[in-house]
Amino acid sequence: MENKVTPIIGLEVHVELTTKSKMFCACPADHFGKSPNSQTCPVCLGLPGALPVPNKQAIEDTIKIGLALNCEVNENNHFDRKQYFYPDLPKGYQISQYDQPLCHDGYLTLDSGKKIRILRVHLEEDTGKLQHTTIGSEKVSLVDFNRSGVPLVEIVSEPDLSSSEEAKEYLKKIHAIVRQLDVTTADMEKGQMRLEPTVNLNVASHFTPLVELKNINSFNFAVTALEYEIKRQLSEWQKTGVEKTKSNKTTRGYDSVKKITFPQRLKEEAKDYRYFPEPDIPPLVIRPSVVEKIKKTLPQLPDAIIAQLIALGVKMNDAKILSKDKTALAALRANSGLDQAKLASLIVNKKIDLAADIEPQFTRLTQIGETDAAKLAPLIDQVLMENPQVVEDYKKGKITVLGFLIGQVRRTAKGADAKTISALLVDKLK
Repeated sequence: MENKVTPIIGLEVHVELTTKSKMFCACPADHFGKSPNSQTCPVCLGLPGALPVPNKQAIEDTIKIGLALNCEVNENNHFDRKQYFYPDLPKGYQISQYDQPLCHDGYLTLDSGKKIRILRVHLEEDTGKLQHTTIGSEKVSLVDFNRSGVPLVEIVSEPDLSSSEEAKEYLKKIHAIVRQLDVTTADMEKGQMRLEPTVNLNVASHFTPLVELKNINSFNFAVTALEYEIKRQLSEWQKTGVEKTKSNKTTRGYDSVKKITFPQRLKEEAKDYRYFPEPDIPPLVIRPSVVEKIKKTLPQLPDAIIAQLIALGVKMNDAKILSKDKTALAALRANSGLDQAKLASLIVNKKIDLAADIEPQFTRLTQIGETDAAKLAPLIDQVLMENPQVVEDYKKGKITVLGFLIGQVRRTAKGADAKTISALLVDKLK
């Protein structure tokens, strides 16, 4: 009988916040494409005597993420020093959070109804970037500190995921949530959202050693890296029978060309980082009243928008795409007389422009000046009379023809606003 194999997957997601300044200094946080080491100061370079000052907006944005993930917010928390002996942080340590993160004990629900527990959502400073190159005949590593000190949120799940597809769904939901909150653009090509899955296997109650996959910047790469690693770990266990211990956790990189993972180093434990409270930053007290105030600023989250779109008759896949457009739900509701599923499909497939071609019914004739309506009415009547087949197509549900009719009116009424024409046309076509 073949052994039952169950992947055990946890995820760390690092999200760069799009604040104006860095986490502990006034340097600009927008570092992408800037000249190397052009956005630095004594604080983010870790020069002697330079003191960090926490970014209030970054703290509030982190709390927003935590609340959106159903987390509790710690009233009392603090920053810690994480000893970090790598050249991409000049201080020799990273200011992070250890035993008292801003947010903890939340969850995210997959479409299947499965809840993935969120262990913590904490705030830290990002590192610099290393570039490995050759100058002359010498191999060198260059460091750019522009990114060093940028606010970075780490979202850590419990190991509740059991397949690469579940991991992908979880990651896409996190991505949609942080973008909806407007705290980050989460552009993975720019490194603004980085993925680090941790995976091992349960093979008939035997557990393979833990592996952390580092700095993946694509949902699909996360899937292929996990699938490769699952096969590799099973093969390794079948050969060696080596099981998980406290000291054999490793990190591996992912080669997106060869689609394989490769070994990097043994993974440090918490004690190796020698955490202690950051002496230059006083403890933070987040009062419940502050949390309630932040909670009131949260927008509708993607899952809630998707549910409302589905209730209107929109297909699940279209609803997921439209949930990213903050105007789609209101526009569909306002045009309730139209076939919602068909309209949604046309918008998703870019066959109709939501802003230009569909004017919600709440922009009625009464909101358009009487003079404008009087001037445009005969022109609209003329266009409708000259295009009977187009009118018939519209009444049969072919909404895309509205754009054609708008164009015909605008040819005569030069300078007329497309939205005004659209509202009058929709009213007339009823």
